[in-house]
Amino acid sequence: MKRQIKILKNRSDIGAGTRGADMGIDAIEIAAINQGNDYFNRYLFEDLKTANETIYDKVQYSFAKRIQYVLEQCIRVSEAVQNSLELQYLPIILSGDHSSALGTLSGVKAAFPEKRLGAVWIDAHADLHSPYTSPSGNIHGMPLGAAIGDDNLECQANEVSEGTLAYWQGMKNIGYKGQKVKGEDVVFFGVRDTEEPENKLMAKYNIKNYMVHEVRYRGIATCVKEALDRLNDCDILYISFDVDSLDCDMISYGTGTPVPKGFDPEEVIEIIRLLIASGKLVCLEICEVNPLLDQRGNRMAETAFQVLNEITQTLEDQIL
Repeated sequence: MKRQIKILKNRSDIGAGTRGADMGIDAIEIAAINQGNDYFNRYLFEDLKTANETIYDKVQYSFAKRIQYVLEQCIRVSEAVQNSLELQYLPIILSGDHSSALGTLSGVKAAFPEKRLGAVWIDAHADLHSPYTSPSGNIHGMPLGAAIGDDNLECQANEVSEGTLAYWQGMKNIGYKGQKVKGEDVVFFGVRDTEEPENKLMAKYNIKNYMVHEVRYRGIATCVKEALDRLNDCDILYISFDVDSLDCDMISYGTGTPVPKGFDPEEVIEIIRLLIASGKLVCLEICEVNPLLDQRGNRMAETAFQVLNEITQTLEDQIL
């Protein structure tokens, strides 16, 4: 059976600290429309329900803000991803904030419980926090920490309530009970804004971070080949592309947590293309476009669509 692409539109932004990422998917679609590109008419899609209205509710858990609703959203995402994979689709998830990546990883693992999953995180941030270590309490900084199942108690800075802990345990057990991806099966590209607890976890699991300057000095092909060698024992791969991995000064500040000196879009496209060539990719996610913060019109969404459009063509050419 020939595999087909399915687009999952997840307009949730309740895991972020700044509102507006829920509009990112529509902004990407507008970018396509303005280019006269029929991309979003070519693929089956599913609009996921969100809990964005809960943003008006008072925050109950300060070290994991809105965790009860983020848990619900991640369950929705997990079920949609699992269902898509079991029906032989290759899902591309367009998400608001990055907290939903935990749902995506959980859905992939639920669909392939016997397979070893590798995660390539193209991002300015490591997203390795837990409620015990997070300085902000924003859950979009925690999805990978939950996925690897390490609370990092050695770096505990927060006294976590029983209610928070109960929901956090639920987060770590979505779709497939326990760890979704081993710490050593994570590779970063572009991470350049971390806190000390995250640095310690990166050292603990020997997580390789291909920073922008290293990729440019050593070459994209060399770094991706090395990354794939590190993930050689993984049966399947998931790629998470957070647009804050891009150079905000060159492109725009249309994302919730912009960090200077990132990649240009052609570099991201080439990284993903070479990862696709491994034949192991089963799922891809793009997140954190926030048009409300874009000082250059719709530039970040236009750039995200450029990446989306080109890598989709690569998927169709190479593995579908």
